[in-house]
Amino acid sequence: MRLPKRDPYVPREWQPHEKPALLGSPSTPIHPTHRRIAYGLVGLLVCLTGALGNALVTANLNNLQGTFAAWSNEIAWLPAVYVMTNASINLLLVKFRQQYGLRAFTEGFLVLYVLVTFFHLFVNDLNSAIMVRAAHGMVSAALSSLGIYYQIQAWPAKHRLKALTIGITGSALAIPVARLFSSELLQLNEWRGLYYFELGLALVSLACVLALKLPPSDRKKVFEKKDFLTFILFAPGMALLCGVLSLGRIDWWFEAPWIGWSLAASLVLIVAAITFEHNRSNPLLNTRWLSSGSIVRLGLIMVLIRIVLAEQNTGVIGYLQLIGLQNEQMTNLAWSILAGIACGIIASCLTIDMKKLARPIVISLVLMIVASLMDSQSNNLTRPAQLMLSQFLLGFSSAFFLAPAMLTAIGGVIAEPRNLVSFSVLFGMSQNLGGLLGSAILGTFQTWREKYHSSLLADQLTLLNPLVNERVNQYTQLYSNVLNDSTLLNTQALLQLQSVATNEANVLAYNDTYLLTAAIATCTLLWIFVRLLRLKLAARKQLKNTMELQ
Repeated sequence: MRLPKRDPYVPREWQPHEKPALLGSPSTPIHPTHRRIAYGLVGLLVCLTGALGNALVTANLNNLQGTFAAWSNEIAWLPAVYVMTNASINLLLVKFRQQYGLRAFTEGFLVLYVLVTFFHLFVNDLNSAIMVRAAHGMVSAALSSLGIYYQIQAWPAKHRLKALTIGITGSALAIPVARLFSSELLQLNEWRGLYYFELGLALVSLACVLALKLPPSDRKKVFEKKDFLTFILFAPGMALLCGVLSLGRIDWWFEAPWIGWSLAASLVLIVAAITFEHNRSNPLLNTRWLSSGSIVRLGLIMVLIRIVLAEQNTGVIGYLQLIGLQNEQMTNLAWSILAGIACGIIASCLTIDMKKLARPIVISLVLMIVASLMDSQSNNLTRPAQLMLSQFLLGFSSAFFLAPAMLTAIGGVIAEPRNLVSFSVLFGMSQNLGGLLGSAILGTFQTWREKYHSSLLADQLTLLNPLVNERVNQYTQLYSNVLNDSTLLNTQALLQLQSVATNEANVLAYNDTYLLTAAIATCTLLWIFVRLLRLKLAARKQLKNTMELQ
């Protein structure tokens, strides 16, 4: 006799220890040790799959530019479209998970990602590469949630905070890992080597997710037709904003007309989406919760920290690439960053405390200030060996602050589960937009300061100066063996002197950029100290009033 099919939208009967914390999240049965270990390993694999593909592309943009015969502003769309799709998909991801289950969404998008990557191997075209990155952005948003849920299954209830910490910060390992072996992948078959690895990683992740499924969860019909109208307004608005932040400093802010039109259109669309949500009875985005003082402060702090952390890729790595270093020459630096992130994750797991979530954020900011001040002492002889300690500190602080910052707002989600979509969007936007905004601000500031220092140095480069004249004579002797024409010889010597001056101006500009990040971190730290002091004084005053009433 065939049993009737169970209605997936009818709540299950759970044991007390199995009940899901939120609608759409998996239940938490007791697993044997070997299965917990398997869940932990699959969780790490899923986190890395979600982040490593984009990290491989970001770490090798210069090589991909040559392979696809693209201009610098064209190849910059590869990492840009990843963020464009990743930033807004959380609007639908949370409710999709609640109505259809996380597994269905993740497996469906993993299959889509595998297919898109597979067919891209047969098309040597930048447009198809952009499609792959767009698909990867959507899949990565699903895999980040999936990695957290797998880690929760791997740890007993008393260590649940450690599981959340590993799940949240695990994807941070992707960027330094990508710099360790991406050069070898390029040697396999140029750009296809990267995509072979990305495809293989996606297939392994898909096999692991299918073989080791998450426990079931409660499901409920939560989608409304108005949710899709919000997405139709919000998603293109965020995409346009991400495009402006990604390419503004490359096409330059006031020279490309599309930047102004895109920025105006993005503001109109985002404001329209927020206004529409604000007037809904059952909104997808709880604008009242998002506009509360504590959430606004948290979002602003996370964005400011992301701007400071952009120093690592836009600042230090950007400088090393400017002077001609490739990934294989920065291997030790990548190991140092990787070690810092791993130590940050371990330290966060061992010290995280729901009652003291501000402490790791403060410690991280202090370390960022120290690292930025160390980097600001760079000169034209600075190489990866001189930057390893400062980048270790930045890597440590980037992992150490993330989980406590995210958990700061988790209380509002547990108290009001409908805030989960708003929280996911807030966290994703603070990380994505914070990173893009950091790269845009620091990159623009570095360009501006380079022009400033170049003008100052150019004023001093006169042949009336004996030191300058001596340097020109040295360059003349250097090229005298290959050039016989005296005019060409002098021209080449002056060009070499100008190149050296430009390099020196870039060094000074990067030092100014590091000082800027130190200043931003210092202001953020002072703001947090003032806020904590005010809260402490208010609590003491309230306690005093309570004692007087008694």
